[in-house]
Amino acid sequence: MTYGNDPGYNNPGGYPQNQPGPQGGYPPPQGGYPPPQGGYPPPQGGYPPPSQGGYPQGGGYPPPQGSYPAAPAGDQYGGQYGDQYGGQYGGAYGPPGGYPAPELAHWGLRVGATLIDGLIVGVPTWILSIIGSALSAGSVDPETGQVGSGFGIGLVLSLVAVVVALGLGLWLKHKEGTTGQTVGKKVVGIQTVKEQTGEYIGFGMAVVRGICHIVDGLPCYIGYLWPLWDAKRQTFADKIVGTVVVRAPR
Repeated sequence: MTYGNDPGYNNPGGYPQNQPGPQGGYPPPQGGYPPPQGGYPPPQGGYPPPSQGGYPQGGGYPPPQGSYPAAPAGDQYGGQYGDQYGGQYGGAYGPPGGYPAPELAHWGLRVGATLIDGLIVGVPTWILSIIGSALSAGSVDPETGQVGSGFGIGLVLSLVAVVVALGLGLWLKHKEGTTGQTVGKKVVGIQTVKEQTGEYIGFGMAVVRGICHIVDGLPCYIGYLWPLWDAKRQTFADKIVGTVVVRAPR
């Protein structure tokens, strides 16, 4: 047997010679899969709308239902201090934010502070005045009337006493105007403030207030006694410059 005469040689398809094989391989599919008709169907009616009322406009959260309770009826501080201070002081002065108004200082504390301040100014002034007067009087000869050298020293001491009294008085007014308290007021725990704002009155207004105390002493010192029955416990000077004396914070 020769390979050249083998009928299967050079016939890889295995088909007998002189017999036709399949034409062109497997037949192609007819048109492929049919495309979907019109694409996927849309949802019936679209997406459901949001709940009743929708989302809040402007991107924010919905407003709270209702509102905060209103402040209690009455004056600026809820009416509780209106009766205690005569109805006028409670609505005029108090720390911001609705804190209670401070307690007004009673008459006895004011008297005690005045006595302490009076001693601070009066004692050194009195001592210098006594020494100056004694030197001046002892320097004059009663028989001849001649004036000795001690007269000049006594006169100088008397002038120093005046300067000391004025200086100490202004110093106390400066402390009252800038801190609300003189030395006496600090000892008894009270302070002077503006009636409307509760602020310190300043040095200038403290001096004016001290001068206005002259009005308190005109008719039998009635102005100094006025805080005993006044609703705001003010003297005439306090009413003129618009101040009140209150208990200092502890």
